[in-house]
Amino acid sequence: MGEKIGRPDEIMSKGIPYNQGSENVFADIGVRDPDESLVRAKLAKQIAELIRRKGLRQNQVSEILGVDQSKVSKLVRGRISGFTSDRLLRYLNALGCDIHIQIRPTRTIRKRGKVVVVGVR
Repeated sequence: MGEKIGRPDEIMSKGIPYNQGSENVFADIGVRDPDESLVRAKLAKQIAELIRRKGLRQNQVSEILGVDQSKVSKLVRGRISGFTSDRLLRYLNALGCDIHIQIRPTRTIRKRGKVVVVGVR
């Protein structure tokens, strides 16, 4: 395994070169639609956390969602390819979550808005 490098301030003090990334790792690696990918990743993370908190097994989740257990496995491991935001929202509903979508103008001079995923309470 590789050596643990540490926090950015530690890296800078050691003189190790690094690139500061954006807030969206998908933008940093050149994904076609990084904002959508980030939303899907955050939704998948919430689903995995919900499954963990409820103590559900993957076969139970597959029955609830009406999908193969292999899809549940991919989802909880963060493999979001093939899962749309709409599908992930339906999964959250099936798992007993209400979803609230709030639309408001941006508070900054950005021309484009953003989507924020807030965790399950």
